[in-house]
Amino acid sequence: MACVMDGNGRWAAQRSLPRTSGHRAAETTVIDVIEAARTAGVEWLSLYAFSTENWSRPSSEVDYLMRLVRGVVRKHAPLLHARGIRCRFLGVSDPRIPRALARDFADVMTLTGDNRGMTLTVAFDHGGRGDIVAAARSLIRAGVAAEAVNERSFAAHLPFPDTPDVDLVIRTSGEQRISNFMLWQVAYAEWVFPTVLWPDFRAPHFLQCLHTYRERDRRFGGVPPERNGDSRS
Repeated sequence: MACVMDGNGRWAAQRSLPRTSGHRAAETTVIDVIEAARTAGVEWLSLYAFSTENWSRPSSEVDYLMRLVRGVVRKHAPLLHARGIRCRFLGVSDPRIPRALARDFADVMTLTGDNRGMTLTVAFDHGGRGDIVAAARSLIRAGVAAEAVNERSFAAHLPFPDTPDVDLVIRTSGEQRISNFMLWQVAYAEWVFPTVLWPDFRAPHFLQCLHTYRERDRRFGGVPPERNGDSRS
């Protein structure tokens, strides 16, 4: 599963608060959703925290996000480790990321690397197109012949190649865009677009999205099985 955590700014605007207040309020949602996913038996959860396009936001907001994320990581890493959650950070390559934050990311991955519970991937400084370009460059550097390139060999050069394809993506706030998020992995994902803004999103909303997903027929381009003699296209 994956979540595009959208709506922090609108949540703050509705309350006549600065955008940073929406980001701060989102911390509670993040922890609530992680725990809800773990309890529901989700094995892989990805959260879209900061995109490569987000660098274009005002520098004051970006600086605040960097400080906020560092505080959240340092505060909650021991609890995530105690829950047996393995933490990963997808992206984190831009030199504009503060060195202290990059070190915290590395420390958390080391701390939780041997855990065998749910894998939590935080997409930070992430762009799906960038990941695909990086994989292509990696194939070229490895000297892989063009005839040997297929979906499996290409995927092996993506960041964290053991990450399975995403089954369900939840994007809060009602917006219906992919926003350059894990483009390879979400190729056949189901999408749910709850209108609730991310800071108000809680475990019951998350479980409702899971229920919606389970009610869907996943066809992967094929034909669904007949049900009581009724074949649906």
